[in-house]
Amino acid sequence: MHQPPFRLPAGALDRRRLLAGAAAGGGLILGAPLLRAAPVTEPGVVRTQGGLVRGAMDGGVHVFRGIPYGADTGSARRFLPPAPAPRWRGVRPALAFGSRAPQLAPPGAPATSRGPVQGEDCLVLNIWTPGLPSSRPTGAMARRPVMVWFHGGGFALGGGDEPVNDGVRLCRRRDVVLVTINHRLNAFGYLHFGSLAKAGEAISNAGQLDGVAALRWVRDNIAAFGGDPGNVTVFGQSGGGSKVAALLAMPAARGLFHRAILESGFGTYTIAPADAEAQTAAIIRKLGLEPGAPGTIAALRAVPAARLLEALQAVTGGDPTKGPGVVADGVVVPNTPFGPGAPPPSPDVPLLVCHTATETTGLFAPPGAFDLDWAQLPAMLAGKVRDPAPLIAGWRALRPAASASDVYFQVTTELGMGRNARIAADLRAGQGAPVFAALLDWRAPGQGGRMRSPHGLELPLVFDTVGSASGLLGPDPAGAQALADVMSAAWTNFARTGNPNGSAVPHWPAYDLPRRATMVFDSASAARPDPLGAEQALIEQALA
Repeated sequence: MHQPPFRLPAGALDRRRLLAGAAAGGGLILGAPLLRAAPVTEPGVVRTQGGLVRGAMDGGVHVFRGIPYGADTGSARRFLPPAPAPRWRGVRPALAFGSRAPQLAPPGAPATSRGPVQGEDCLVLNIWTPGLPSSRPTGAMARRPVMVWFHGGGFALGGGDEPVNDGVRLCRRRDVVLVTINHRLNAFGYLHFGSLAKAGEAISNAGQLDGVAALRWVRDNIAAFGGDPGNVTVFGQSGGGSKVAALLAMPAARGLFHRAILESGFGTYTIAPADAEAQTAAIIRKLGLEPGAPGTIAALRAVPAARLLEALQAVTGGDPTKGPGVVADGVVVPNTPFGPGAPPPSPDVPLLVCHTATETTGLFAPPGAFDLDWAQLPAMLAGKVRDPAPLIAGWRALRPAASASDVYFQVTTELGMGRNARIAADLRAGQGAPVFAALLDWRAPGQGGRMRSPHGLELPLVFDTVGSASGLLGPDPAGAQALADVMSAAWTNFARTGNPNGSAVPHWPAYDLPRRATMVFDSASAARPDPLGAEQALIEQALA
């Protein structure tokens, strides 16, 4: 296992709270309602291997919501690999999003807030497509690139139905097919049993196997929606990026996708099997059962979902970053994807790696972090490095205009996300397939710019959903839309060809050593050689 010296929470915060805006004092607040009404006009009917589905039109795009790609994972199927979804008769309406996996409320969410429906029958996906095969104009390309989205929220929270990930504009403007998925999370998807279960009783990384099942469904069915099963890109942000990284290392996923994008989640570490097994044992004991005893796994399957979540909350203190996650179990995920000494993960798959310049303004912000003075900064960084003083002095020399709060957020970002992005890109360089690196260094103008370039900022820019994030992007969307035009083009260019370059994108060279060319997205985007090289050198000195 490779464990970074400073592990950032893996996307614990709900994206709605981040993108809708921050309350005074640095906290985050809930945004717009999650689910939108689906306008039902000119419905299209598509035949899948499970049966017929009817979608809706939204802004000129065909949308299909809540299509099952796997069977109900509750009751007898809990902790087991996903099974195929049952077939159905007649035409199944695909007009509403399906259930999210059972999950605890995001940290800081009001106790009375109502979120999407949850349940163990959660193996569902959603599809946006500019046109069905019968609607293609004569002579048009037969099939479109397919982009399969793995949502963030660490391995504990979230779903594929958030407004910021809506596919209408991306698919209409960029002529791609978008798929978003729900899968098992937290104790339902990532408990590691190890010696606590007999062979066949339970499996580790079940949530990852759900992702593989979704990709198999895409392979077998997406052509009916106008997508190309031979050109599939998997991409994800935060915990979703880590899920994509794990897919790169999974034998079961080989050949099911052809490009990969990691956004603020990089697979440079996994949870140690012994630690994960100990946590599973603690959850079992919290439920009044005996770990490893005969019948325990069967009894665990029968525990109501709400009770299992209560036990998880008791063991983790409600902190989603301390819960179950990907384990290099030697079977489902044989090794840490970008860990030291690991074999190259899917070395033939082109890779795009991206993080934001100040991830930690949105990922976490300790009290007082937005109002630091220089005297307070060393104490705020204590415990993250052995001696903060040389690091702070070096950083101030590199960035003399930065405030104490700027330095705090920049340093904590580069200790975690920035360093892990560099590890993944460096390891990938020279392994065969190209790798492209990006840094989002655009200061979001909402809330007076105080959030700088937070965790998740790229989401409305990549999906071209600027209108869903007005609290962060500000009331005048012109600047954000100009950047969304570039980033959405780059991401879909990469999905189409394995290279982000195109007419709407500044020249973006591949990442190699020692140059480390990186696209810096800002009001004026441009590629630069190793834009954080000096800062990362300071980080390495501080960690030595």
